[in-house]
Amino acid sequence: MRVLYIHQHFSTPEGTTGVRSYKMSRKLLERGHSVTMVCGSYDRSVTGLSGPFVRGKRKGRVNGIDIIELDLAYSNNQGFLTRSAVFLRFATLASSVALTEEYDVIVATSTPLTVGIPAILGRILRRKALVFEVRDLWPELPRAMGVITNPVILLLLRVLEWLVYRASHRLIGLSRGMVSGIVSRGADAARVKLIPNGCDLDLFDDEANRPLRPEMLRDDDFVAIYAGSHGIANGLQVLVEAAKELEARGDDRVRVLLVGDGSEKTSLKQAVEAHGLRNRVIFLDPVGKRELASLLKGADLGIQCLKNVEAFYDGTSPNKFFDYIASGLPVLVNYPGWIAELVEANNCGWAVAPDEPARMADALQEAASSPAIAAERGKAALELGRREFDREMLSEEFTQWVTDCESG
Repeated sequence: MRVLYIHQHFSTPEGTTGVRSYKMSRKLLERGHSVTMVCGSYDRSVTGLSGPFVRGKRKGRVNGIDIIELDLAYSNNQGFLTRSAVFLRFATLASSVALTEEYDVIVATSTPLTVGIPAILGRILRRKALVFEVRDLWPELPRAMGVITNPVILLLLRVLEWLVYRASHRLIGLSRGMVSGIVSRGADAARVKLIPNGCDLDLFDDEANRPLRPEMLRDDDFVAIYAGSHGIANGLQVLVEAAKELEARGDDRVRVLLVGDGSEKTSLKQAVEAHGLRNRVIFLDPVGKRELASLLKGADLGIQCLKNVEAFYDGTSPNKFFDYIASGLPVLVNYPGWIAELVEANNCGWAVAPDEPARMADALQEAASSPAIAAERGKAALELGRREFDREMLSEEFTQWVTDCESG
């Protein structure tokens, strides 16, 4: 089977963003199928192509995947209007590919929701099978965050959401909230499958990984690491407030390591400086997956942090959580929902209420004071990752769901 896979933010493991589409593509190849990936130029991704763009695109084969990279630069630091223009431009150029390439089934993965435009065109105009994967519920999440407030834009996104769900032969949601959201919009539940993000155990659960700590950290520091976007949605200001609380308590054991980039990083750094927390909260630029694996190996706890928005509780499937548990780190999560329930049910970390930095400080102190308990919860985290979220297992489910899809 020939699969046309549309993912605007696709990356190989050499990038600093998620590799779900890469892993799923590799599994499709292992099962004898071909994959053509259509993507843009995300600043956190590495597609593996390095040649010049010709007429707005460049092509090549990377680890068996045929890649069509469109010359559309994208960054989370761009303003809303700039990002929106890139989304629409990508949808237009990807539509041209969907209408001309040879393939049997089209797989489109959001975000953004606008990848549904070329998906619908391939489905209707070329009668191809369509599998649509929902990574975030649009427009629910941007509306809940106040990022999109224009009623006309929200209506158009609602219409596009309804159209792509109706046009798809099969759908995939990465969390139970996403699956419920898809079904609530009228999709037949039998056509919707839950396939969450997963643990890359071959990378993070590798005994060959050598623990890595930045030189400013001592061997006896208790390192709580956050590795991900520093954007509005992540609500990282609460970590600065928790660090202030630890400082006021005179607890010098905990160091918070923030790895990544985003629109809020500058203001976070300014807050850290203003409160004299430079030695307690350390910032690192984004790193590749292999270096991240070493940083996680050198840490003591992973932080899963989001802004207190109810739509996030069951409507996200965060890559960083799965990287943490694949590395055997206990996890501190600061919002309710399915991730917090996993942590509590499997005793693999700490779950605290949102917007309560004192409670977060309490949990960090407890973990630092009880290294044996933290280590046991880390073991439980790794066991959970191996048992329920092994990417190899999940990619088999994905491949079966996609390749069983029939055009109609």
